[in-house]
Amino acid sequence: MANSKGLMSENLKMEIAKELGVYETVKRDGGWGNVSAKTCGNIVSKAIEIANRKV
Repeated sequence: MANSKGLMSENLKMEIAKELGVYETVKRDGGWGNVSAKTCGNIVSKAIEIANRKV
């Protein structure tokens, strides 16, 4: 989920990670390196869902 433009805030990513049950992995490992691509895709999908609700 590395994005130099920072389109998704760290707070939002962490909130969604908690919701999807991967927050402890991110916290323990100090980053997103051990989070699967599928889970990262689910985080992006959830962020898009949230953004669409706010429109």
